[in-house]
Amino acid sequence: MIKFLIEKEFKQMLRNPFLPRLILIFPCMIMILMPWAANLEINNINLNIVDNDHSVLSRRLTDKIGASTYFRTIDLPDSYKEALQAIEVGTADIILEIPRDFEKDWVNGRSPHLLIAANAVNGTKGGLGSVYLSSIINDYTRELQTESPARVSKATSSEYTEQTESPLRIVNTGRMLPKVDITTHNLFNPHLNYKLFMVPALMVMLLTMICGFLPALNIVGEKEVGTIEQINVTPVSKFTFILAKLIPYWLIGIIVLTLCFLLAWLLYGILPVGDFITIYLFAVVFIFVVSGLGLVISNHSATLQQAMFVMWFFMLILILMSGLFTPIHSMPNWAQQIASFNPLKYFVEVMRTIYLRGGGFSDLFSRLGVLFAFAVFFNLWAVRSYKKSN
Repeated sequence: MIKFLIEKEFKQMLRNPFLPRLILIFPCMIMILMPWAANLEINNINLNIVDNDHSVLSRRLTDKIGASTYFRTIDLPDSYKEALQAIEVGTADIILEIPRDFEKDWVNGRSPHLLIAANAVNGTKGGLGSVYLSSIINDYTRELQTESPARVSKATSSEYTEQTESPLRIVNTGRMLPKVDITTHNLFNPHLNYKLFMVPALMVMLLTMICGFLPALNIVGEKEVGTIEQINVTPVSKFTFILAKLIPYWLIGIIVLTLCFLLAWLLYGILPVGDFITIYLFAVVFIFVVSGLGLVISNHSATLQQAMFVMWFFMLILILMSGLFTPIHSMPNWAQQIASFNPLKYFVEVMRTIYLRGGGFSDLFSRLGVLFAFAVFFNLWAVRSYKKSN
């Protein structure tokens, strides 16, 4: 009996000319566009430099900042007031003001000041941009120290303000102090490639959208056209009916995941450090979870419109609180407790662990237990909530 029901589901799916195309095109578009768009790195910051000194040292600093990939030197205005107008109209993000006698103060051992003023309307861009600029300036002071080690000893850190004088202070003390060398090793992602962090999580989002949305719309669509009444009058049990509804989407989920693996390798050269078998095992359990959730929503929805709104409501919350874009540990404690009931959170952790760190089954066993509990809960709910009555 279940064989014919599964055959009926595939035939019904193929009769829709849009659905097979959606299943193939949607993952391709997400994998091609989203790793470039969903990028939290700050680049191409528009910078105005007000050089009141016009000395050799100030020009070297300007050239060093211009060589950075983080900043675009938009203009070199003559005054701070003119640069501030550029921020107000939105053509500049940060102002760096180099004071008069910058080189003279440095040579004579006095403390020159640099002013960094950032547009903090976008707090992330303003804050990170100021940190990037301060890091470049600190690196520049270390270069000057190397060139004149007998006189230059120390460059203090910078402070960021918005349109206030909290300057970068460069201090000459006339005596040598010990220097601390810091060596940084970036573990698991040595080149800080943001795509390596995002692509595994995007695969989770794709499985959620396809294997969650499609089952949710399936039963409701049959309710609206009346074909489900023919199933209700047959001796098919609720469990068999639900299983026949889910198996096609389980197979579709595995196909979509395999397609994502192929695209990640072809487009970005990203392959998991761990093995594919572990990923497929967790993916099967996760597909059980989201497809069961979709059927629960469809059982409690009377129309396609209602099912779409309810499903989209849950998807937004699940995706935003899964750690896809923002870390779970950065959320407030109450939000972290809510996120602990989000199955997407656990599968995102699994994918990133396998892809970046090469974690094995033993490292992820606890997350497998949580996902399995979610799968049992939602699928039992789907079976019990389906009513074979009109």
